[in-house]
Amino acid sequence: MLGIGAGWYERESRGLGFPFPSLGERFERLEETLQLAKQMWADDPSPFQGKHYQLAEPINHPQPLSKPHPPILIGGSGEKKTLKLVAQYADACNLFAYGGAESVKQKLDILKAHCDTLSRDYDTIERTTLDTAMIGLGATPAELIKQCRQLAAVGVQHAIFNMPLDYTITPIETIGREVIPAIREL
Repeated sequence: MLGIGAGWYERESRGLGFPFPSLGERFERLEETLQLAKQMWADDPSPFQGKHYQLAEPINHPQPLSKPHPPILIGGSGEKKTLKLVAQYADACNLFAYGGAESVKQKLDILKAHCDTLSRDYDTIERTTLDTAMIGLGATPAELIKQCRQLAAVGVQHAIFNMPLDYTITPIETIGREVIPAIREL
């Protein structure tokens, strides 16, 4: 899977020595990268001429095993640009769930509207979220189970969680023992 987005964490970008252009330019570069990836995965070595990238012969050998290409997941929650790019190019989206299930539902409704505009089948897009599981820092397994059920009820298929205490085994064991069995069938 290709997980990609326009970038948001300036400190990380600068710390790794990458430029951090304006938001508009980051979205232009993201769209060109998506176009270029699909061209290369189609084994089309014809020249690519974008505003930011110019490739005389975009060769991609060996080709990926996934056909027609590896699944593309676009991360981000921007309603006008990110979700439109998801509808145009992606097989999956990853939305921030920090605002709760109702906020995610609003984003999914907007994604569906973009799909309708583009005549794209909304149900072909895998819907995932990112949040933080505070198990061991005050949150209970019951609260995490409730959150997962609420996300599933609004159409989320996979919930991904950061774990602040991932260096200890207890929160991971708790999720494995109490949360996963309770939500397995969602």
